[in-house]
Amino acid sequence: MIRRDLVIIGAGPAGMAAAVRAADLRLSVSILDEQLRAGGQIYRDVDRAAALRGDILGKDYAHGATLTAGLRRDAIDHLPGAVVWAIEEGFRISYSQDGQGAQIAASHVLLATGALERPMPLPGWTLPGVMTAGAGQILLKQSGVLARNAALVGSGPLLYLIAAQMIRAGTPPAAMVETQGRGDIISAMRHLGGALRGWPYLLKGMMMLAEITRARVPRFTGAQGVAIEGDTKAEAVTFTSAGRSRRIVCDTVFLHHGVVPNTQAARSLGVGHSWSRAQKCFVPAVDEWGQSDIPGVFIAGDGAGIGGAKAAEHAGGLAALKIAEELGRLDPSGCMEQATPLRAALTRERAPRAFLDTAYPPCAEALAPGDSTIVCRCEEITAGDIRRYASLGCLGPNQAKAFGRAGMGPCQGRFCGLTVSALLADANGRTPDETGHFRIRPPLKPVTLGELAAMDAVAQDEAT
Repeated sequence: MIRRDLVIIGAGPAGMAAAVRAADLRLSVSILDEQLRAGGQIYRDVDRAAALRGDILGKDYAHGATLTAGLRRDAIDHLPGAVVWAIEEGFRISYSQDGQGAQIAASHVLLATGALERPMPLPGWTLPGVMTAGAGQILLKQSGVLARNAALVGSGPLLYLIAAQMIRAGTPPAAMVETQGRGDIISAMRHLGGALRGWPYLLKGMMMLAEITRARVPRFTGAQGVAIEGDTKAEAVTFTSAGRSRRIVCDTVFLHHGVVPNTQAARSLGVGHSWSRAQKCFVPAVDEWGQSDIPGVFIAGDGAGIGGAKAAEHAGGLAALKIAEELGRLDPSGCMEQATPLRAALTRERAPRAFLDTAYPPCAEALAPGDSTIVCRCEEITAGDIRRYASLGCLGPNQAKAFGRAGMGPCQGRFCGLTVSALLADANGRTPDETGHFRIRPPLKPVTLGELAAMDAVAQDEAT
């Protein structure tokens, strides 16, 4: 079995920056990524798509090519299309690639698994034609496909970015239905100082809003009672805004109300997590270097708390420095010297976060959906089902599995976990930390018997 100083899981900005920094410090590095091309979600397929659609996707997207270029060196073993499904004691990592299982061992592991879009369970959200805003971006980046007559629904700066990209592509959205209201913006003003320190973000936001205004895209803020109509597919979005009932006819609905850390791999290792009131999600316990409460396990980027692509890049570099110090490739003074500019840049990138988190909170109705709304799509469990489990004595999500299989489908709770925890916490009058989250066990992702058999065959060949 191959053994490396450092195995990185995820080739987004944090993983790529860490790999390059670690390789520069003479560490043996492997980076495993599910995607066939490096970049993560934010820089997805950047090496190919930037040349084809750079004018639509923007300069920030093109920056990802500088990171992917760093992976093309002999010192970094980049394994694309590698789906990690188990991380065991001693950091033995099992993964599948090209239909075959394999294993790799590491002295240290860096989890750079990024973020997931927060699920937005609303009436009609399971209809064909309804997808996350991130899924819409994947279509654009990888295939150049954009939905026509699409409505954007939810909250957060990503909606403005996607709207601007759709406008540049010649398919402006039918409408933007935004759930944040004037009160959220007023509450965010107490964090204006941080926002001003991160003024480039504000400037970009203002420029995108101006672009949306020039294109005359209808915008509705403070939307409540959002529902998606349709029999066999999405046909319209209904809601109230400014005291008036609205109905937007559309063929596609892009939902988004923020992103949350992808914590599956960290939870499988037993890393401690706690509830973030600011970001309304669970985040892993890490120090300023990204070191978790398990020696040798580091977490960088949005998987350690949402901060954005540039922040992830700097955090990945910091983690690599500390790992190099622990492995004796860098003395403490050298580590601190190289860390100082990275830490300053990270502080600048994180400065606007409190303002953004407050100004664009998750949709309250999606955090506490109505009883008839499905929350676990894999097993078709409704919010009412979860509340009923609580009335029968269910206190936490792991217990809920015995009541109705919530979180036991193919996604293993990735997309319903936060909603199930929130519903149980509310119904039982407990905090999210007291309620807990789904316990994660391998395999982290589905693995076939054929992939396992192929791994066993390889092991036998190596033994002989």
